[in-house]
Amino acid sequence: MNFSETFIRRPVLTLVTAILILLLGAQGFLNLSVREYPEVEESVITITTVYPGASASLMQGFITTPIAKAVLNADNVDYVTSSSTLGSSTVSVNMVLNADPDQALVDVLAKVQQVRGQLPDDAEDPVVQKGTGFEFALMYIAVRSTTMSPEQVTEFLTQVVQPRFTTIEGVGDAQILGGRQFAMRVWLDPIRLAALNVTASDVLTAIRASNFLSAPGKTENHFVAYSLQTATTLETPESFGNIAVRAEGDEIVRLRDVADVEYGPENDDIRVTFNGDEGTFLGIIASPGANALDTAAAVREELPRIESELPPGMSIELVYSASDNISASIEEVFKTIAEAVIIVVLVILLFLGSFRSVLVPIFTIPLSLVGVCFALYLVGYSINLLTLLAMVLAIGLVVDDAIVVVESIRRHLERG
Repeated sequence: MNFSETFIRRPVLTLVTAILILLLGAQGFLNLSVREYPEVEESVITITTVYPGASASLMQGFITTPIAKAVLNADNVDYVTSSSTLGSSTVSVNMVLNADPDQALVDVLAKVQQVRGQLPDDAEDPVVQKGTGFEFALMYIAVRSTTMSPEQVTEFLTQVVQPRFTTIEGVGDAQILGGRQFAMRVWLDPIRLAALNVTASDVLTAIRASNFLSAPGKTENHFVAYSLQTATTLETPESFGNIAVRAEGDEIVRLRDVADVEYGPENDDIRVTFNGDEGTFLGIIASPGANALDTAAAVREELPRIESELPPGMSIELVYSASDNISASIEEVFKTIAEAVIIVVLVILLFLGSFRSVLVPIFTIPLSLVGVCFALYLVGYSINLLTLLAMVLAIGLVVDDAIVVVESIRRHLERG
């Protein structure tokens, strides 16, 4: 007795086996994750170094090149790219697929620390970040306010909104795009500087000497302890304007004599507008290996709660989500599978002319597609565009076998 004959002669066994396959497949389908492509660890470690005032060639020779050479020796490095601009250096370390992103970050950090002493003293410490290498964020959220200044909006996003998004599972970073940090802007007047015989270096030295942080400590006895505080930082344009830049005898040149001091944004190079109104964007960056659909769903779920806690006059709106395109692509594949099943059923019905014969592929196709989900779950696969397209191709094989079996049974029945 062969394998097929066993199920032909025992219909109850056949029915129980089919139900078991259906239940296991349904269980696997419910536990499978849905994503655009198969899960791979595509980690990119970015090292950003700022050296104010340095030219691109100087950044390339003294900062970018030493860092790039050092990180090349890290484990599991695929290739390294770098760029040098005025006052900024960026080195991107692309790791091999499925490399551990946390271990990669540790290795790159160790290599950067080895060459930190070779960098110029005035350069800021390199900032090392872990990412996925994608140029675009998973989601973009627009924030506007009719009652707050751009600096106040940026401060609120930094203190309140940004930490809420970064704690969501799957979110690697929430970048503030077009934000404006509070800063004291000092605009030097070259004509007044020359007339009073003052240089820009004199101004910088005076500001650093008059505006600094100090921690004097505390004083105590057997019964009382007091924390000492010193007002060493300047907070208003007037106090900055009173800084003495140069003094000769009774003549004192103050900062307000050679510059205009105002309270404004730290950087005014980037402006963001939404529907003609100035605003600020939040870019939600997915962490390496995160499920884009699950992450986007978690962010959408958090948005109403954040919106309910916003100050009066501030609004937040989701303007772009890459998950919409992913969901649309997956829905199209599911639609293709449904259309293929319908076409196959109609063809069999037209050629065989029997509704009873059509029942075989009607039960076989869903049983095969659902049953294979359990196998996908066991091997750790996911429902993505590639596995769904494979199912579309597999429908042809299932239908082909079903038609052959139905035709063969019909032929035997006609022969008695």
